[in-house]
Amino acid sequence: MTHPPLKAVTLTHVRYQKGDQFGHFLAWVSLVPVFVSLGGFVSHFIFRRELQGMFFALGLLISQVVNEFIKTSVQQARPETCSLLEMCDSHGWPSSHSQYMFFFAIYFTLLTYFKIGVLGRNQMWVSGLVVWPMAVLTMYSRVYLGYHTVAQVFAGAGLGLVLGGGWFWVVNSMLRCYFPTIEESAFGRLFYVKDTSHIPNVLKFEYENARAARKHVSYKRSD
Repeated sequence: MTHPPLKAVTLTHVRYQKGDQFGHFLAWVSLVPVFVSLGGFVSHFIFRRELQGMFFALGLLISQVVNEFIKTSVQQARPETCSLLEMCDSHGWPSSHSQYMFFFAIYFTLLTYFKIGVLGRNQMWVSGLVVWPMAVLTMYSRVYLGYHTVAQVFAGAGLGLVLGGGWFWVVNSMLRCYFPTIEESAFGRLFYVKDTSHIPNVLKFEYENARAARKHVSYKRSD
């Protein structure tokens, strides 16, 4: 009795050459999109429930759907090293990891520059010293580890920049006016969904209101 070939779940299935410490490091870097999705956006919804963050995550999801559609349509093979990585049954153009990280980087930078959310323009160094280097490292890791060609990662990065910048414009020019309606909806009230885009300094606002609430009996915990 013959069994069909097995296929690995590629979400965290990253391989590197045994004994290559730099490759080991880049293998972890290659998993940054997973950490951002599961650690960043899931915890954001649990603890903050900001509409800007939700639409940020929605944009990344749409970007990945676009990536998969293009990969299926173009069907460009991965480099020859795909046989060692057991990845030859999937397509390589454009790189989804690069697309994800560059979408994230441009959207995060625009949020910071326009002072939307927790970070303000004086925290732009976070983008320059953390987000963009991580995006470039992720792109490099996919080539170094043999999952993509240089052309494939640059295609993913370029597409991520275009989609990220475009989605930021759509959200903040066309959809943001509906945020108050979402806040007042049954969904918004049930899950305490909010929008703080109109507040110049969210951290200061929350800090001052938390201190002020301490003085009011109605806000004190019953226990």
